[in-house]
Amino acid sequence: MPEGDSVYQLSKRLQWMTGREVLKTSIRVPRYATVDFTGMTCVRVWPYGKHLFMQFAAPGHQPQILHTHLKMEGTWAMHRAGTRWKKPAHAARVVLLLDDAQRPPIELVGFWLGVVRVFPAREFDQEMGYLGPDVLAPDFDAAEAVRRITATPQLEIGRALLDQRNLAGIGNEYRAEINFLAGAHPAERVGDVDVDKHVHLARRLMWANKDEPVRVTTGIKRAGETSYVFGRYGKPCRRCGTIIQKGFLGGEGDLERVIWWCPKCQPAP
Repeated sequence: MPEGDSVYQLSKRLQWMTGREVLKTSIRVPRYATVDFTGMTCVRVWPYGKHLFMQFAAPGHQPQILHTHLKMEGTWAMHRAGTRWKKPAHAARVVLLLDDAQRPPIELVGFWLGVVRVFPAREFDQEMGYLGPDVLAPDFDAAEAVRRITATPQLEIGRALLDQRNLAGIGNEYRAEINFLAGAHPAERVGDVDVDKHVHLARRLMWANKDEPVRVTTGIKRAGETSYVFGRYGKPCRRCGTIIQKGFLGGEGDLERVIWWCPKCQPAP
């Protein structure tokens, strides 16, 4: 699943939308099928954690926000109007045709999007205020993230890091690597680990990767050497040589997710 750095990079690639007029709108989600941004201008595109937002405005109209989330399979693609899509039409959830001055318009298509919502810009805080601090925000509030995580001392740290209400942007890969570097088993309780260290590592790792084409936590970009424990079940730990283990963590409303750890560097609680 794309994590905060992936959505940050996607937002950067979509900055060309800013200032362009929407010539045609097709939102292929029943609840928003009648929404029409045609004639409006895209005034802003930005990420928050794993969420992507596009704001549209026009004189005499309330500014609107298109909120999307990639989930597991979502992707955005750009085409010149009239050219063939490389992905199946039935997978399209959002289609926007944007003006491109003297050239053919650009068709922006969101395929397999896990979340598609539209709401007035004035309701942004009301709709999204539940999210914790964005790990990649320039003014990331680490103290607030720590406060939110430590509010549930009996929760496993591995689950707390994935809770977007605590801090926004961390997914399964970063969770695994943060736990390893902090020397904590994912199932250890929040009250028994150094939460400040976990939050600091989250910010440092994701910030270092925000503009990189390949996500790296080891400092080595060679294929197969970019992570410490994520996806390395059955392989030796890069620090001590102990065989990496995997299991599942979740429950009480959370989906069970795979966890990886080194039994020696991250002793089970």
